[in-house]
Amino acid sequence: MVAAGEPTRFTVGARPAIRGQSAGEGTAVVLCHGITATRRYVLHGSNALERSGHMAVCYDARGHGESDPAPPGQGYGYPEMVSDLEAVLTARVGEAPFVLAGHSMGSHTAVAYALRHPERVAGLVVIGPVYSGTISSETLAYWDGLAAALERGGVDGFVDYIDREQGIEPAWRETVLRFTRARMLLHHHPEALVEALRQVPRSRPFESISSLEALAVPALVVASGDGADPGHPHQVAVAYAEHLPRSALVGEGEGETPLAWQGGKLAREIAAFCTKPEVMERFD
Repeated sequence: MVAAGEPTRFTVGARPAIRGQSAGEGTAVVLCHGITATRRYVLHGSNALERSGHMAVCYDARGHGESDPAPPGQGYGYPEMVSDLEAVLTARVGEAPFVLAGHSMGSHTAVAYALRHPERVAGLVVIGPVYSGTISSETLAYWDGLAAALERGGVDGFVDYIDREQGIEPAWRETVLRFTRARMLLHHHPEALVEALRQVPRSRPFESISSLEALAVPALVVASGDGADPGHPHQVAVAYAEHLPRSALVGEGEGETPLAWQGGKLAREIAAFCTKPEVMERFD
C-alpha cells in the first residue's frame, strides 16, 4: 500500500479556466463528475486510488465548483466538455495511456472522449449513466424546472425541487437532501449552473446507445438502485453494459447504499479494474 500525499492543485486554460487537482504517482485515473457536482463528488474524498499506486486526476467542469463559467459564445454542451477534458489530459497526463472514469454527466463526457480517442484509453469506468440515446420532452421539462428552481430560489429552491420531483424512497430522503445541499454550497458561479442545467440535457454525447458497440475499450459499468438514486436509472446502466462489448456490470447489494456514493469502496473497485489483464496490456 502506498502512502497518499497532499494533492497538487492546477489550473488549465484561460477561457474558461478549469481548476482541479492531482495526487499520487503511477498510472493515471482521470475522474469526471456529474452535473451540479464538483470534483470531490466522484470518489467523495477517498484517497484509495493514490494508496493503490495511481495518480488520481480530478477537476471541476466548466461552470462548476471553482472552474470558470463558459465565456461568451460558448456553452455547456458535450463538445465543450470533451475539449476541457482534452486540455486537462494534455496538461496533467501527457501522452501516456490512462483509465477514464465519470459519473452521470461525467460518464457521458468520458464515453464521448473514448469514442473519439479509443487508443488513448486503457480502461473506461461508467458510473450512473443517464443518457440512453434519446432526449424526451418530459426529461427536458424536469431539467428546465430544476434550473428555474435554482434561479429563483437558490440552493433552498433547488433542494426543494429535488425533494418534490425526484421520487426518492423515504428511507433515503434525508441522506439525499443533505448530500445535495452540501454539494450545491461548493459552487462559485451558481448562475452558470442554471445555464448548464438547461444546456447539458439538450446535448448529445453520442448519437445513439448502439454507438457503444464500436467501443472496444475494457469497461466497468457501475449501476445504482432506483430506490435511493432514481435520477440514475438502473436499466440505463444495464443497457450500457449490454452494448459495450468488453464490459462488466457492478453495483451495491439489495438495500445497501449505492456503490456510486461509497467513495472508498468505489475507488477500490476502480483500482481492481485497473489490474485486469485486458486493462494492463493497454498501458504497455
